[in-house]
Formats: sequence, structure tokens, C-alpha cells
Amino acid sequence: MSEIVAAMPRRRRWLEVLWTTAIWAVIAFFLVNVAGVIAAVAVNSFATRWLGTWFPAGFTTRWYGAAWSEFQLDDVLIVTMQVVLAVVAISVVLGVPAGYALARRDFRGKRAVMLLFLLPLLVPPITYGIPLATVLYQLHLGGTMTGVILANLVPTVPFVILVMTPFIEQIDPRLEAAARVLGAGTFRVFLHILVPLLAPGILAAALLVLVRTIAMFELTFLTAGPDSQTLVVALYYSVFAAGVRAGQSVDAMAVTYMVTTLVWLLVALRFVNPTQLVTRVKEQPRTA
Repeated sequence: MSEIVAAMPRRRRWLEVLWTTAIWAVIAFFLVNVAGVIAAVAVNSFATRWLGTWFPAGFTTRWYGAAWSEFQLDDVLIVTMQVVLAVVAISVVLGVPAGYALARRDFRGKRAVMLLFLLPLLVPPITYGIPLATVLYQLHLGGTMTGVILANLVPTVPFVILVMTPFIEQIDPRLEAAARVLGAGTFRVFLHILVPLLAPGILAAALLVLVRTIAMFELTFLTAGPDSQTLVVALYYSVFAAGVRAGQSVDAMAVTYMVTTLVWLLVALRFVNPTQLVTRVKEQPRTA
């Protein structure tokens, strides 16, 4: 009996080791496959010819020049930056005051409002993207830059609100009360007290919205026209549009998109702690 009892912890340890090993094996398999796909695309974008061999026959950079001229990447990048900067600016202007109201005010239906803001982030964009695009086309905004910006604002404004709420909750309300006692109005309190304290949160939200907008495919694809395509939509058309295109030039465009997104993502992670994105609206005690 004592031998059986002694063997149980040993067997449990073996099971834990086996389970941990299996988890790490699955993670490693996933990462190796992702790295392999990215490496294949990157290498092929520099390959002169790569058919049926382990390595390309040679390397060249001419495919990037070909992709730049064939897909008009200069125009695409300009449109992408215009859309992204407009979405970031409008999202911050609308999201910061809304986040302040949710962080500082307790009102009936607050949970319902928070759920409403969460829905565009939880529901797949294609679910509400099709009816949204239908409405925009009926208003003659579909296929225009304005329509693309409006469509991208649907998930980004709630995102800014949910990111900014915990930043605002960390600021002591007595600072604002003291400023008002000294005669500062609402605008001066916001400009001279809140904005300096919220600058890290605003920067983090803006950078994350920027990355999210660059990578947003569904809403942009459904509402973009020939002159309002962002980089990710142009990449899709370069792959699936009619005509014969060199695979290396398409891969060169894909690498351009990956590098653009990765650079902004690294910048965003430099200024934001991912744990700060876990938002929770504090329950304020109701006063009688």
C-alpha cells in the first residue's frame, strides 16, 4: 500500500512533465510553421528564380522596384497614411472625452453602454461590415476616402475608449477639484491637468489604433474604391486580381506590408504595456 502511495506523486510528476512537453511542442510547431511561411515569402521576394529547389538560383532586389511601379505603391502608401492618420485623430478626439465620462461618472445603464462599446471589438468585422457598407453606398460614401475612414472608426473609437478608461481612473479626481477651486474652467482643467497626465495613454491608444487600421482588411475592402485602397487591400487585389503577375513582385509587396506593420507595432509596444489594455470600469458608490 505504501508503495502505491509513493508511486502516485511520481506518476503525477511524469504526467505534468508530459503535458508541459506537449504544450511546448505544439507552440514550437506553430512558430516554426509561421516562421517558415514568412521566411519563404521574404526569400522569394529577393529570388531571381525559385522552382523545385531548396534555395533560389540567385538573388536580386529588382522585384521591389517592379512591385513599386506595377502596384503604384507610392499612391497606395499615401492613401494608407491619409486614412490611418484621419482615423487616429478622430478616434482620439472622440474616444478620450468618452473614456473620461465613463471613468468619472456613474449613471444608469453604464454596463449596457460598456457592452455596446465592446461589441465592435468582439464581433467579427465582416458581420457588421456588410450592412455598414450597404448604408455607406446608399449615402454615396462607399468607394470614397470618407467612407473608408467612417467604416474604420466603428471599431477604433470603442477601442480608444476602453484603452483610455483605466488610464483616467488612475488619476486622482482631487487634482481636478483643486484646479476648479482655484478658478480653472473645464477646458483649462482638461488642457493643463488631464492631457499631461494622460499623454502616455493617449500615445499608446493612438499607436495601437494606427497599427489596427493598417491591418484592417474587411471594413476597408468593403468600402474602398479604386482611389481609396489601403496597403492591405491593394495586396489582396495584387494576389487575386485577373492577369499574370510574377510571384516575386507580389511577395515583395507582401514584405513591404509586413515591414510597415511590424515597425509600427514595435513602436507601439515601446510605449504601451499590454497589461494596461485590460480595462475595468470601477463601480463608484452611489450617494444617497
